[in-house]
Amino acid sequence: MATVTRQRREVGSAALSRRLHDILRDRIISFELKPFEQVSEHNIAAEFNVSRTPVREALMRLSELGLVDIYPQRGTVIAPLRIPDLEKSQFMREALEIALLKRAMEGPNCKELAEQLRGEIALQKALVEINDMKRFYAADEVFHGLIAAYAGLPTIVNEIERAKIHMDRFRHLMLSGIENIATILKQHAAIVDSISERDVGAAQAAMQLHLRRILEFVDKAIERHPEYFSDAGSDPLSVRRKGPADR
Repeated sequence: MATVTRQRREVGSAALSRRLHDILRDRIISFELKPFEQVSEHNIAAEFNVSRTPVREALMRLSELGLVDIYPQRGTVIAPLRIPDLEKSQFMREALEIALLKRAMEGPNCKELAEQLRGEIALQKALVEINDMKRFYAADEVFHGLIAAYAGLPTIVNEIERAKIHMDRFRHLMLSGIENIATILKQHAAIVDSISERDVGAAQAAMQLHLRRILEFVDKAIERHPEYFSDAGSDPLSVRRKGPADR
C-alpha cells in the first residue's frame, strides 16, 4: 500500500511539473517573461500553491531547452535570445518539414491535403481580420501539423515543437505586424498551390523560403531590442542591458 501511495504521489508530482513547464514555456515564448528576467522558485511556488520541488523540476526542463539559464547558488534567469540557437532551431525545423512535405505529397491523398490546407488558410485570414493573433498562430501550427499527419507521422509534431522553440520566441518578437502576416499567408498559399499541382520541388522550395524568412529579421531585431540578446562572455546576473529608453 505504501508503495502504491508513493507511486501515485510521484505520478502527481510529474504531472504538476509538466504543467508548470508548459505554463512557464508559454510565458517565455510570448515575452510575458522577458530575457534576463530573474526567476524566483519561491514566487512561482506561491503563485501556483505548490512546493518548490515541481517548480525546480520544471525549470530544469526549461534549462535543457535553452529557455532559462540556471546558475547554482546564484539564481535563475530567462535565457537571452541567442542567434546560434535561432539558426539551429530553424535548420532542424526546415530539415524535418521539407522531408515531411515530400513524404506527404508522395502519398495517395495529396489533393485532399491541399483542400485541408486551403481551409486552414481561410481560417487564418478570418482570424487576422478580427485581430485574434493567438488563434492565428494556433491555426498556423495546425497548417504545418496537417502535413505531418498526411505524411503518416503525426506524432513527429512533438519533435518539431521542441526543434522550433527558439523560432517561436523570435516570431513573437518580430513577426506580428500586418505586413508580415500577409507575407505568411502568401507563402502558405504558394506551398498549397504546389501541393495541388503535385510539384514536389516547387513545394519544397516554397516551404524553404517560408521557414527561412525569419532569419531575415535578425539584424532588425537586434537593432530594436538589443536588451534581449546575449553578449559573448557577459554575465546575465550582473550585466544590465540597454534598451531603447537608455539610448
